[in-house]
Amino acid sequence: MKSTFFVAALLMLAASAALAQTKDPVSSALREVVPGRLKNTVAAIEAMPADKFNYKPTPDQMTFGHLVVHMIETNNALCSKAANVDAPKVEGFKETDAKDKLVGGLKASFDFCTQALAKMDDSKLGETTEAMGMKLTRARIALGVASSMADHYAEAAMYLRLNGVMPPGAKK
Repeated sequence: MKSTFFVAALLMLAASAALAQTKDPVSSALREVVPGRLKNTVAAIEAMPADKFNYKPTPDQMTFGHLVVHMIETNNALCSKAANVDAPKVEGFKETDAKDKLVGGLKASFDFCTQALAKMDDSKLGETTEAMGMKLTRARIALGVASSMADHYAEAAMYLRLNGVMPPGAKK
């Protein structure tokens, strides 16, 4: 019993040492989050029937198509600012665009985030820049990338459920 505890304690110490030695822990953590967000979010958008992209739960809420356009714009803007790289030049997307076009734009925005964040390091996280109409640190923007991606998936999942579609993250 004591040897099992000792081995477990050694493994925990080794894992802690490895984490302590991680270069750019914030940037690395953000890079680790994006693939899962990409997978679930794109799957959610693909799961919504094309004829439901004009659906909105209440008159005051955005349409599903508008949500996708918002995701595209947010991914491009926030990943650009967090990583201190130029945002891609993309044609304007409209909420009334075809599903395939919006899905392609969303995938491209996640591809951009992946490429931009690959260049990111923690040394510039204290810098301030303009984003969302405010002066923010790149650290705050990086947190915004992670939280907005989670929020956007949650919104898409809610729209799917209201239309009788099981969100990808809820499937076993």
